[in-house]
Amino acid sequence: MTITDTHTHLYSEAFNEDRKAMIERAVEANITRFFIPAIDSSYTEAMLQLESDFPDYVYLMTGLHPTSVKENYKEELKHVEKLLSERKFVAIGEIGVDLYWDQSTLEIQKEAFRHQIRLAKHYQLPIVIHCREAFDEIFEVLETEKSEELFGIFHCFTGNLEQAKRAISFNMKLGIGGVVTFKNGGIDKFLNEIDLKHIVLETDAPYLAPAPFRGKRNESAYIVKVLDKLSELYGQSHQEIAEITTENSKAIFKV
Repeated sequence: MTITDTHTHLYSEAFNEDRKAMIERAVEANITRFFIPAIDSSYTEAMLQLESDFPDYVYLMTGLHPTSVKENYKEELKHVEKLLSERKFVAIGEIGVDLYWDQSTLEIQKEAFRHQIRLAKHYQLPIVIHCREAFDEIFEVLETEKSEELFGIFHCFTGNLEQAKRAISFNMKLGIGGVVTFKNGGIDKFLNEIDLKHIVLETDAPYLAPAPFRGKRNESAYIVKVLDKLSELYGQSHQEIAEITTENSKAIFKV
């Protein structure tokens, strides 16, 4: 059984003390594909080092996270463009809009999001979307960019059924992680109405640890708790869900 973590920040400082052991725990639990989202240029070196240290397991994205869209965002976007011109990445992400931390940057967040969507189309890459308190704004941009070349993953999906169906209409898979195990998470109430062909698994480690680890540091091995919950919701075996969601990830990332 192969389990895929489509979104994990393994380069995070939260893992500096035990990164190798943490990854080994995940591999022992059959999690052998780790897709690594970017944040901004300050993490590029750490991401490249991670890939060098774990070449058999790690796949890198590049992109500018919406909470890193600040006054220097154009320079950051040039950094993304430079990286894309120099080597291969599996996706552009995580990108999008975050209105939880700072609403004053909305317009430049949308501009950066749109710019990176167009980069993804140019390089024929998927996008990985970060959305926090910004479904309307995300959908507004996606509507203007909608095409056959637009596809990817709606990372850490936390919306309702209508929003899930709309995300899927833009050729997006839904990234399902620890939130599905939360008592007040909400998505467990309707998720089994969404065909598994639209679902991929993720942790967003070190964030959003699933129950019973909620509030603690998350790690990729904990994705088995997400798998437990999906098995319960869909009435299918761990093996079946792992296989389907891994195949979905291959369709997106082409690896």
